[in-house]
Amino acid sequence: MESFIFTVLAVFIFISLLFSIFYSVRSRQMKEPVKKGIIGGKLNISMGAMLVFISAVQLLNSNESTLRIILGAIFLLLGLFNLFAGLRNYSFYRNKEQHTQS
Repeated sequence: MESFIFTVLAVFIFISLLFSIFYSVRSRQMKEPVKKGIIGGKLNISMGAMLVFISAVQLLNSNESTLRIILGAIFLLLGLFNLFAGLRNYSFYRNKEQHTQS
């Protein structure tokens, strides 16, 4: 069962890594500030998810290792901050886009 959990987490890490790369490339290609902000928000969300999944691996595989627990906690905090910032930026720029279309 434990190896199944780590396999699922590895798949989620890989998927969120692919989304991070995709949104990073798209963000650099965008010229319009509002669309660039929307893509940047999605980038932060995918990076935050990736960091949360990495922290889950570290915390579940701690084996009483203090270093793993500390790294897992740091990754968790960074991931949650990225998720929060990404959701905030995404909603801000999405609302801005809707107001300019009206």
